[in-house]
Amino acid sequence: MNAVVTLADARSNGSHPAPPLEGTRATAGARRIETVFRRAGEAGRAALIPYVVAGYPDLEASLDVALAAIDAGADVLEVGLPYSDPLADGATLQRASSAALGAGATFDRSVALLERIAGARAAVPLVPMAYANQIIGGGDGRDAARRLASAGAAGVIVADLTPDEGAPFEAAARDAGLAVVYLVAPTTPRDRRRFIAGRTGGFLYCVSLVGVTGARRSLPRAVGRLVREVRAISPVPVAVGFGVSRPQHVRALARAGADGVIVASALVDALGLDGRNVAALGTLVAQMRSATQRP
Repeated sequence: MNAVVTLADARSNGSHPAPPLEGTRATAGARRIETVFRRAGEAGRAALIPYVVAGYPDLEASLDVALAAIDAGADVLEVGLPYSDPLADGATLQRASSAALGAGATFDRSVALLERIAGARAAVPLVPMAYANQIIGGGDGRDAARRLASAGAAGVIVADLTPDEGAPFEAAARDAGLAVVYLVAPTTPRDRRRFIAGRTGGFLYCVSLVGVTGARRSLPRAVGRLVREVRAISPVPVAVGFGVSRPQHVRALARAGADGVIVASALVDALGLDGRNVAALGTLVAQMRSATQRP
Protein backbone atom coordinates (compact mmCIF):
# COMPACT_ATOMS: atom_id res chain seq x y z
CA MET A 1 0.00 0.00 0.00
CA ASN A 2 2.97 2.36 0.36
CA ALA A 3 2.92 2.99 -3.37
CA VAL A 4 -0.78 3.76 -3.35
CA VAL A 5 -0.40 6.14 -0.43
CA THR A 6 2.44 7.88 -2.25
CA LEU A 7 0.39 8.27 -5.41
CA ALA A 8 -2.59 9.58 -3.50
CA ASP A 9 -0.66 12.09 -1.44
CA ALA A 10 2.15 13.23 -3.73
CA ARG A 11 -0.29 15.02 -5.98
CA SER A 12 -1.60 17.13 -3.11
CA ASN A 13 -0.36 20.69 -3.68
CA GLY A 14 -2.60 22.47 -1.22
CA SER A 15 -5.35 23.29 -3.71
CA HIS A 16 -7.86 20.97 -5.29
CA PRO A 17 -10.58 21.56 -7.84
CA ALA A 18 -14.11 21.28 -6.51
CA PRO A 19 -15.38 17.73 -6.99
CA PRO A 20 -17.90 17.41 -9.81
CA LEU A 21 -21.40 17.52 -8.40
CA GLU A 22 -22.38 14.30 -10.13
CA GLY A 23 -19.35 12.19 -9.16
CA THR A 24 -20.39 8.54 -9.16
CA ARG A 25 -22.46 8.79 -6.00
CA ALA A 26 -25.71 9.13 -7.94
CA THR A 27 -25.18 5.94 -9.95
CA ALA A 28 -27.41 2.93 -9.45
CA GLY A 29 -24.45 0.98 -8.10
CA ALA A 30 -23.56 3.62 -5.53
CA ARG A 31 -27.17 3.79 -4.34
CA ARG A 32 -27.22 0.01 -3.90
CA ILE A 33 -24.08 0.13 -1.81
CA GLU A 34 -25.18 3.07 0.34
CA THR A 35 -28.53 1.36 0.96
CA VAL A 36 -26.72 -1.66 2.41
CA PHE A 37 -24.66 0.57 4.70
CA ARG A 38 -27.78 2.42 5.81
CA ARG A 39 -29.62 -0.79 6.65
CA ALA A 40 -26.66 -2.08 8.65
CA GLY A 41 -26.51 1.21 10.56
CA GLU A 42 -30.23 1.05 11.30
CA ALA A 43 -29.65 -2.45 12.69
CA GLY A 44 -27.00 -1.05 15.04
CA ARG A 45 -23.96 -2.52 13.38
CA ALA A 46 -21.22 -1.89 10.84
CA ALA A 47 -21.47 -3.44 7.39
CA LEU A 48 -19.14 -6.39 6.80
CA ILE A 49 -17.15 -6.53 3.55
CA PRO A 50 -15.23 -9.78 3.07
CA TYR A 51 -12.68 -10.02 0.27
CA VAL A 52 -12.19 -13.03 -2.00
CA VAL A 53 -9.81 -13.56 -4.92
CA ALA A 54 -11.43 -14.38 -8.25
CA GLY A 55 -10.13 -17.69 -9.57
CA TYR A 56 -8.46 -18.77 -6.32
CA PRO A 57 -7.68 -21.60 -5.90
CA ASP A 58 -9.41 -22.17 -9.24
CA LEU A 59 -12.45 -20.78 -10.99
CA GLU A 60 -15.05 -23.24 -9.68
CA ALA A 61 -13.68 -23.30 -6.15
CA SER A 62 -13.61 -19.50 -6.02
CA LEU A 63 -17.34 -19.44 -6.72
CA ASP A 64 -17.88 -21.69 -3.70
CA VAL A 65 -15.67 -19.39 -1.62
CA ALA A 66 -17.59 -16.28 -2.68
CA LEU A 67 -20.98 -17.82 -1.96
CA ALA A 68 -19.78 -19.09 1.42
CA ALA A 69 -18.61 -15.59 2.37
CA ILE A 70 -21.97 -14.14 1.39
CA ASP A 71 -23.97 -16.83 3.16
CA ALA A 72 -21.93 -16.36 6.35
CA GLY A 73 -22.85 -12.69 6.60
CA ALA A 74 -21.31 -10.44 3.95
CA ASP A 75 -23.17 -7.19 3.36
CA VAL A 76 -20.96 -6.29 0.39
CA LEU A 77 -18.47 -8.63 -1.28
CA GLU A 78 -15.14 -7.31 -2.52
CA VAL A 79 -13.71 -9.47 -5.28
CA GLY A 80 -10.04 -9.11 -6.10
CA LEU A 81 -9.24 -9.50 -9.79
CA PRO A 82 -5.90 -11.34 -10.06
CA TYR A 83 -3.05 -9.21 -11.33
CA SER A 84 0.65 -9.88 -11.90
CA ASP A 85 1.86 -6.81 -9.97
CA PRO A 86 -0.57 -6.15 -7.10
CA LEU A 87 1.34 -3.30 -5.46
CA ALA A 88 -1.15 -2.76 -2.62
CA ASP A 89 -1.15 -6.41 -1.56
CA GLY A 90 0.95 -8.20 1.01
CA ALA A 91 2.29 -11.74 0.84
CA THR A 92 -1.02 -13.56 1.36
CA LEU A 93 -2.95 -11.82 -1.40
CA GLN A 94 0.06 -11.86 -3.73
CA ARG A 95 0.28 -15.62 -3.26
CA ALA A 96 -3.43 -16.09 -3.92
CA SER A 97 -3.37 -13.81 -6.96
CA SER A 98 -0.36 -15.65 -8.39
CA ALA A 99 -2.03 -19.02 -7.81
CA ALA A 100 -5.20 -17.80 -9.52
CA LEU A 101 -3.24 -16.62 -12.55
CA GLY A 102 -1.43 -19.94 -12.63
CA ALA A 103 -4.81 -21.71 -12.61
CA GLY A 104 -5.90 -19.75 -15.67
CA ALA A 105 -7.56 -16.64 -14.24
CA THR A 106 -8.03 -13.79 -16.72
CA PHE A 107 -10.03 -10.59 -16.73
CA ASP A 108 -12.67 -12.26 -18.91
CA ARG A 109 -12.99 -15.22 -16.57
CA SER A 110 -13.16 -12.92 -13.54
CA VAL A 111 -16.03 -11.01 -15.15
CA ALA A 112 -17.79 -14.31 -15.85
CA LEU A 113 -17.32 -15.25 -12.18
CA LEU A 114 -18.84 -11.96 -11.05
CA GLU A 115 -21.85 -12.69 -13.21
CA ARG A 116 -22.29 -16.11 -11.62
CA ILE A 117 -21.99 -14.71 -8.10
CA ALA A 118 -24.48 -11.96 -8.86
CA GLY A 119 -26.87 -14.45 -10.38
CA ALA A 120 -26.73 -16.67 -7.31
CA ARG A 121 -26.82 -13.94 -4.63
CA ALA A 122 -28.37 -10.88 -6.25
CA ALA A 123 -29.07 -9.02 -3.00
CA VAL A 124 -25.40 -8.51 -2.10
CA PRO A 125 -23.54 -5.73 -3.97
CA LEU A 126 -20.29 -6.83 -5.58
CA VAL A 127 -17.28 -4.51 -5.68
CA PRO A 128 -14.33 -5.83 -7.69
CA MET A 129 -10.87 -4.51 -6.79
CA ALA A 130 -8.34 -4.14 -9.58
CA TYR A 131 -5.52 -1.96 -10.92
CA ALA A 132 -5.49 0.71 -13.58
CA ASN A 133 -3.69 -1.43 -16.16
CA GLN A 134 -6.45 -4.01 -15.91
CA ILE A 135 -9.38 -1.62 -16.02
CA ILE A 136 -8.21 1.42 -17.94
CA GLY A 137 -5.08 0.38 -19.81
CA GLY A 138 -4.35 3.02 -22.42
CA GLY A 139 -7.93 4.22 -22.73
CA ASP A 140 -10.72 5.49 -20.50
CA GLY A 141 -11.91 2.15 -19.13
CA ARG A 142 -15.33 2.46 -20.76
CA ASP A 143 -15.45 -1.13 -21.96
CA ALA A 144 -14.31 -2.54 -18.62
CA ALA A 145 -16.84 -0.42 -16.71
CA ARG A 146 -19.64 -1.56 -18.96
CA ARG A 147 -18.66 -5.20 -18.67
CA LEU A 148 -18.31 -5.08 -14.89
CA ALA A 149 -21.69 -3.41 -14.49
CA SER A 150 -23.34 -5.86 -16.90
CA ALA A 151 -21.89 -8.73 -14.86
CA GLY A 152 -23.57 -7.38 -11.72
CA ALA A 153 -20.90 -5.23 -10.07
CA ALA A 154 -22.20 -2.24 -8.13
CA GLY A 155 -18.85 -0.50 -7.81
CA VAL A 156 -15.16 -0.89 -8.49
CA ILE A 157 -11.97 -0.11 -6.58
CA VAL A 158 -9.01 0.78 -8.78
CA ALA A 159 -6.30 0.70 -6.14
CA ASP A 160 -3.71 2.82 -7.96
CA LEU A 161 -6.12 5.36 -9.46
CA THR A 162 -6.40 8.77 -7.79
CA PRO A 163 -9.23 11.25 -8.37
CA ASP A 164 -6.71 13.64 -9.92
CA GLU A 165 -6.51 11.26 -12.88
CA GLY A 166 -9.82 9.51 -12.44
CA ALA A 167 -12.28 11.88 -14.13
CA PRO A 168 -12.34 10.06 -17.52
CA PHE A 169 -12.96 6.72 -15.84
CA GLU A 170 -15.58 8.26 -13.54
CA ALA A 171 -17.44 9.44 -16.63
CA ALA A 172 -17.31 5.93 -18.09
CA ALA A 173 -18.43 4.45 -14.78
CA ARG A 174 -21.35 6.90 -14.51
CA ASP A 175 -22.54 5.88 -17.94
CA ALA A 176 -22.40 2.24 -16.83
CA GLY A 177 -24.12 2.92 -13.48
CA LEU A 178 -21.01 1.93 -11.54
CA ALA A 179 -19.58 3.54 -8.39
CA VAL A 180 -15.86 4.34 -8.31
CA VAL A 181 -14.49 3.79 -4.79
CA TYR A 182 -11.39 5.76 -3.78
CA LEU A 183 -8.99 5.27 -0.87
CA VAL A 184 -7.58 7.49 1.87
CA ALA A 185 -4.75 6.63 4.26
CA PRO A 186 -3.46 7.75 7.67
CA THR A 187 -0.90 9.94 5.86
CA THR A 188 -3.49 11.65 3.67
CA PRO A 189 -3.83 15.31 4.76
CA ARG A 190 -7.23 16.49 5.96
CA ASP A 191 -7.98 18.68 2.93
CA ARG A 192 -6.89 15.86 0.66
CA ARG A 193 -9.22 13.44 2.45
CA ARG A 194 -12.11 15.82 1.96
CA PHE A 195 -11.29 16.12 -1.74
CA ILE A 196 -11.11 12.34 -2.21
CA ALA A 197 -14.28 11.76 -0.17
CA GLY A 198 -16.11 14.17 -2.45
CA ARG A 199 -15.17 12.10 -5.47
CA THR A 200 -15.82 8.58 -4.21
CA GLY A 201 -19.02 6.64 -4.81
CA GLY A 202 -20.77 4.08 -2.62
CA PHE A 203 -18.26 4.30 0.21
CA LEU A 204 -14.84 5.68 1.06
CA TYR A 205 -12.12 3.08 1.64
CA CYS A 206 -10.13 4.12 4.72
CA VAL A 207 -6.78 2.32 4.95
CA SER A 208 -6.04 1.67 8.62
CA LEU A 209 -2.25 1.72 8.38
CA VAL A 210 0.73 2.65 6.25
CA GLY A 211 1.82 -0.50 4.46
CA VAL A 212 0.40 -3.30 2.36
CA THR A 213 -2.46 -5.69 3.08
CA GLY A 214 -1.95 -8.53 5.50
CA ALA A 215 -3.35 -9.91 8.74
CA ARG A 216 -2.04 -8.11 11.83
CA ARG A 217 -2.14 -9.12 15.49
CA SER A 218 -3.27 -5.64 16.39
CA LEU A 219 -4.40 -2.46 14.68
CA PRO A 220 -2.66 0.91 15.11
CA ARG A 221 -3.57 2.67 18.35
CA ALA A 222 -4.63 5.76 16.45
CA VAL A 223 -7.09 3.97 14.16
CA GLY A 224 -10.11 5.03 16.22
CA ARG A 225 -9.17 8.68 15.87
CA LEU A 226 -8.53 8.14 12.15
CA VAL A 227 -12.02 6.70 11.71
CA ARG A 228 -13.64 9.62 13.51
CA GLU A 229 -11.65 12.19 11.54
CA VAL A 230 -12.44 10.61 8.18
CA ARG A 231 -16.13 10.16 8.98
CA ALA A 232 -16.36 13.81 9.97
CA ILE A 233 -15.48 14.94 6.44
CA SER A 234 -17.01 12.18 4.32
CA PRO A 235 -20.43 12.53 2.67
CA VAL A 236 -20.48 8.76 2.08
CA PRO A 237 -20.08 5.75 4.40
CA VAL A 238 -16.54 4.98 5.54
CA ALA A 239 -15.25 1.39 5.44
CA VAL A 240 -11.96 0.51 7.12
CA GLY A 241 -9.59 -2.17 5.83
CA PHE A 242 -5.98 -3.43 5.86
CA GLY A 243 -4.76 -5.51 8.79
CA VAL A 244 -8.22 -6.50 10.05
CA SER A 245 -7.88 -10.16 10.98
CA ARG A 246 -9.75 -10.87 14.22
CA PRO A 247 -13.28 -10.39 15.52
CA GLN A 248 -11.94 -8.03 18.18
CA HIS A 249 -10.55 -5.81 15.41
CA VAL A 250 -13.97 -5.66 13.79
CA ARG A 251 -15.60 -4.95 17.13
CA ALA A 252 -13.19 -2.11 17.89
CA LEU A 253 -13.70 -0.49 14.49
CA ALA A 254 -17.48 -0.79 14.72
CA ARG A 255 -17.44 0.84 18.15
CA ALA A 256 -15.11 3.57 16.84
CA GLY A 257 -17.83 4.47 14.36
CA ALA A 258 -16.71 2.79 11.14
CA ASP A 259 -19.68 2.35 8.82
CA GLY A 260 -18.09 -0.79 7.39
CA VAL A 261 -15.17 -3.13 7.97
CA ILE A 262 -13.20 -4.90 5.22
CA VAL A 263 -11.54 -8.26 5.93
CA ALA A 264 -9.21 -9.70 3.31
CA SER A 265 -5.94 -11.51 4.02
CA ALA A 266 -7.26 -13.27 7.13
CA LEU A 267 -9.98 -14.90 5.05
CA VAL A 268 -7.53 -16.10 2.41
CA ASP A 269 -5.35 -17.47 5.21
CA ALA A 270 -8.38 -19.28 6.62
CA LEU A 271 -8.74 -21.19 3.36
CA GLY A 272 -5.45 -22.94 4.07
CA LEU A 273 -2.42 -23.30 1.84
CA ASP A 274 -4.43 -25.08 -0.84
CA GLY A 275 -7.21 -22.49 -0.74
CA ARG A 276 -9.96 -25.06 -0.29
CA ASN A 277 -11.04 -24.92 3.36
CA VAL A 278 -14.30 -23.15 2.57
CA ALA A 279 -15.86 -24.17 5.90
CA ALA A 280 -13.11 -22.41 7.86
CA LEU A 281 -13.60 -19.25 5.83
CA GLY A 282 -17.35 -19.36 6.47
CA THR A 283 -16.79 -19.77 10.18
CA LEU A 284 -14.46 -16.77 10.32
CA VAL A 285 -16.83 -14.59 8.29
CA ALA A 286 -19.67 -15.49 10.67
CA GLN A 287 -17.50 -14.56 13.66
CA MET A 288 -16.60 -11.26 12.02
CA ARG A 289 -20.27 -10.57 11.28
CA SER A 290 -21.21 -11.12 14.95
CA ALA A 291 -18.50 -8.64 15.93
CA THR A 292 -19.99 -5.85 13.78
CA GLN A 293 -22.79 -5.26 16.33
CA ARG A 294 -22.41 -2.07 18.30
CA PRO A 295 -23.27 -2.00 22.04
